[in-house]
Amino acid sequence: MTRTAGSSRAFAALLVITGAAGLLASWVITIDKFKLLQDPDFTPGCSLNPVVSCGSVMESDQASAFGFPNPMLGLVAYGIVICVGMSLLTGVAFPRWYWLTFLAGCLFGVGFVSWLQFESLYRINAPCLWCCLAWVATIVLFWYVLSLVVRQGFLPVPGPLRSFLDEFTWVPPVLHLGVVGMLVLTRWWDFWTG
Repeated sequence: MTRTAGSSRAFAALLVITGAAGLLASWVITIDKFKLLQDPDFTPGCSLNPVVSCGSVMESDQASAFGFPNPMLGLVAYGIVICVGMSLLTGVAFPRWYWLTFLAGCLFGVGFVSWLQFESLYRINAPCLWCCLAWVATIVLFWYVLSLVVRQGFLPVPGPLRSFLDEFTWVPPVLHLGVVGMLVLTRWWDFWTG
């Protein structure tokens, strides 16, 4: 018999919230991207200053890494996250292969977001606030899904690591977001403090 696993209502709600945050960010960026394509002089509402400049990010080559605007990928991916979260809220339990596939998607997402963070900070030289929302949602999503998969025994890890993730699930995403926050802060330290 195939072993399945559901989740707590809190975990399911976390998926819905992170999926909704990412979907909102993707939706706004997609709309602004279309406006920018129609009118090259359009300035997105989140272009606040020389540093926080969504327009600079949207016009970069990195904004269409796969040949189409990146947020279109987010519209699909975050929609799937919401569907999984809503399914879990109804009491559905998924098999191991499903959780591992979902984790693989989350791993791709956090890897892609990490690349985009590097590009924004050190190549494009501007972060986008909506992109930052998607970054946060993806990072939190990845670590909590990884923790669930490990705690359910679907991914073999040493016992102490399983115990750590069981008791301190919140620590890895907080540390990850803290590192990203420090990178953003130090990258434009003169601007923030000037």
